[in-house]
Amino acid sequence: MAGVQGRDRGGREVWRVAETLRARMGDGTYPLKGLLPPQRELASEFDVSRDTVQRALRELASEGWIETRQGSGTRVIKKQRIQSYTAKGSRDGHVSLGPLISEAFERDEVTLDVYTLTSESLDTHIRFQAERIRAREIAPRRISLRMLLPAQSLEMPYPRALDPSDDPVLRDRLHGITRRHTASLRRELRQLRAEGLTPDAGLEMRYAPLTPSFKLYLLNGAEALQGPYEVIERPIVLDNGQEIAALDVLGFGATLTHYVKDEDENSRGSVFVKTWQGWFDSVWNRLSEPDG
Repeated sequence: MAGVQGRDRGGREVWRVAETLRARMGDGTYPLKGLLPPQRELASEFDVSRDTVQRALRELASEGWIETRQGSGTRVIKKQRIQSYTAKGSRDGHVSLGPLISEAFERDEVTLDVYTLTSESLDTHIRFQAERIRAREIAPRRISLRMLLPAQSLEMPYPRALDPSDDPVLRDRLHGITRRHTASLRRELRQLRAEGLTPDAGLEMRYAPLTPSFKLYLLNGAEALQGPYEVIERPIVLDNGQEIAALDVLGFGATLTHYVKDEDENSRGSVFVKTWQGWFDSVWNRLSEPDG
């Protein structure tokens, strides 16, 4: 076990386990009200210690995703919801984000504009698409990703510690999450180019002096998903295991509204997509600054 603990590398492995479990809950691998595998199975699968798994589960519980009861296991109690008014083949207008992004990546040329607090959930989706490309399921020749993030000098209202003395720690944690995931995105797209799988794959990032109160996805100039960040009070678990009571927002579980542009430029879907694409372009061109 000491060898496994040595491989855990602290908080980085906690993040990896928690992120993978979030993705599985998001895509339905672990359905709502379903049970997660036992901790010993997760520890074996991820090649980490039970302590690492327990810390990852505490993080997910604090975000409201799961609930653990003694003798009953760990159950999924929340899923990401998308209210779609033009969903293709969906029931009751409900779809999930993963299939929408997967469909967008089935084109020869893919454009994706995203406005978000961090790049955490986007990183998960792009890496999944990269796996599909390597499996020869899809073969886009061009991937153009633009991402708008809040300026790091901005005084953010969240995450904010209930004890103000802990605010610098949470601010550093937020910036660390963003750096880690943007680096992962760049690396994945560069690797696709290096492997000759996607000749033109690039990421542009810009920082705007705006605090995100919502997240926005624009897919191929034809679809828009927009949803608010909900402010909650929860304990935030640091890499060293410390828990800080804080006000935070959850983006991965936010309810998103989905519209698709059609041939009628005055339809609800066309107006929605055009309006939010115009908003994104205006901030990108007039308010934001390049990365670095």
